[in-house]
Parts: sequence; structure tokens; C-alpha cells
Amino acid sequence: MLDDELLRAVATQMMNGAEVRVGDRPLPVRRTSRQRLKTVTFAMNGRQYAAIEQNPEKPSRWGQLARAGHQVVQFKEVASNRFVAVAVDGEITEYGGRGGRRE
Repeated sequence: MLDDELLRAVATQMMNGAEVRVGDRPLPVRRTSRQRLKTVTFAMNGRQYAAIEQNPEKPSRWGQLARAGHQVVQFKEVASNRFVAVAVDGEITEYGGRGGRRE
């Protein structure tokens, strides 16, 4: 199960600063090499996750929201390379039917 409060905190800090604090650890916000999107890798429940700013040029509904000025952050589990959740303006939606939309 994902920690929605941690995901919300990571997304907000990543979009608004140069580092993210997870517990007492400061983690640097980096930029991807090609599209220069913000990204940060962090641990949660013993697994590694990557938070990635949504590319506003994508035609998906998430891309449309990013183009409209919303803060959209995708969360990917590093080991499986699968997207597990998205944050839109701090509201978390988990993928894969594990609880659906949650606040």
C-alpha cells in the first residue's frame, strides 16, 4: 500500500523547490536529460520510487492538465518500472485498482 501523505509531500516539494525532504534526508531534485523534467528518487516501504514531473507536451489527460497549469507528478516503482500513482495539485490517484481515487 502506498503512503498518500508521503506522495503528496514529495510532489509538492519537488514542484516548488530544489530538494525534497523525506524524513530527515534531503534529496536533490534533478532534471531529466532530454525534456528537462523535474525528478527525484526516494524510498517508501522498503522500495525505491521515482517522482517525475508530467511532460505537458504529451496528449494524455495528465499532459492536458499540465498544459492547463496544474501540478502533475507521476510516481513510478523503480524495480518494476511501472507507474503506480499520480498527484494532481496534491490529490493522489493510485493506479491498478488498489483503492482508486483517494484524498
